[in-house]
Amino acid sequence: MPAARLARSLAFTLLACSLLAAQPADPLLHKPAPPFVRTDLNHKPVNISSYRGKVVLLTFWATWCAPCQIEMPHFVDWQTRYGPSGLQIIGVSMDDDSSPVLALTRKRHVNYPVLMGDEQLGEAYGRILGLPVTFLIDRHGNIAAHFKGETKIPVIESAMQRLLRQHIAP
Repeated sequence: MPAARLARSLAFTLLACSLLAAQPADPLLHKPAPPFVRTDLNHKPVNISSYRGKVVLLTFWATWCAPCQIEMPHFVDWQTRYGPSGLQIIGVSMDDDSSPVLALTRKRHVNYPVLMGDEQLGEAYGRILGLPVTFLIDRHGNIAAHFKGETKIPVIESAMQRLLRQHIAP
């Protein structure tokens, strides 16, 4: 019966739409980035609040994460190209041990601060469960974008460029 099939299809579609609509909005979006102060792999303090006035790309990653390693050369390039325009990339490794992180960042010639994350920092940023997770933080210190999992590099770059074009009014 075509009418019964159409009714079931419509009911399924409405149920799916209502479930999608019930998904909570990202609670961190457009809010101040959770503050933290950590020491990076070069033993220098990294205070996220000290980067106000810059656009920050904050990426949570791990050495065992293949998509994270695909992103890394792009982030190195962006730090070089967009750093003079106000970009600061900060990497947060969710590895348990810093030794492989240090080895990989040296091998990849990482030119931005990398620090070790933990459950507490992951919780502050919305329960980091899968990797990579990347946040774009605007010049005012607010989270402007949140990317979970493997994301197309041009999508992140476009959002970042848009933020870099916005300047803080005096």
